[in-house]
Parts: sequence; structure tokens; C-alpha cells
Amino acid sequence: QLQLVESGGGLVQAGGSLRLSCAASGFTLEGYAIAWFRQAPGKDREGVAYINQRRGITTPARSVYGRFVISRGNAKNTVDLHMTSLKPEDTAVYYCAARDTYYSGPYYDTTSYKFWGQGTQVTVSS
Repeated sequence: QLQLVESGGGLVQAGGSLRLSCAASGFTLEGYAIAWFRQAPGKDREGVAYINQRRGITTPARSVYGRFVISRGNAKNTVDLHMTSLKPEDTAVYYCAARDTYYSGPYYDTTSYKFWGQGTQVTVSS
């Protein structure tokens, strides 16, 4: 069964850090472009970071630039999202998603992603 599973969410104080992990089963993440998205209550899903290992692309979204970093995970077949200097407005459910590595459309086009995880809650208290 092909699936993505996120982990690492939780409650953290403003200014703190968290590391989210996205683990794949049934396929190899290195063969896909991976993005992290987030969705806060009442808001649209927002892309926060993108990695395409075959094309050598890693980039955070402008809204989290300098605070979030996406990278290949320490564990096998994982991609991590390292979040620092967290703010209350970072509170959301965070999802990882995978799409064809050769797709050249916008990084955060949600319709282009084939696999999605179930999400992990991140809550930042003030």
C-alpha cells in the first residue's frame, strides 16, 4: 500500500522549534518531489516547503523563509521539515505530499500531488 505518514507535531511555545517527519511506505521518496503544506482552520491549504532531490531543488515558501528548512530525513525514506522561531500563526495541520519529480508546474499546486499524508497538528502558544 502506497502511503505517507507525518509525525512530530505537537504543542510548542512561541519561539520554539519542532521537526516534522514524512515517511513513505510502498514507494521511494527520492523518486518524487515532496512538499509540505499546512492548513489552519478557516484558511486555504498553504505550501510551506518543497524538495525535489533529483533536480537538486529545496526551497521554503516566502512566508516561512529563514525559519523552516526542508531536507532528506535522517531515517530512511523520509523527508523532514525543521521549523524554528515558531509563531502562533504557524498553528495548523501540516501535511506532506508527493508528486511526479518531473512535473514542472508551480511547487504548491495541490492538484498536482498524487499522494497525501493524513496530517499532523502543530500548535504554537503565545
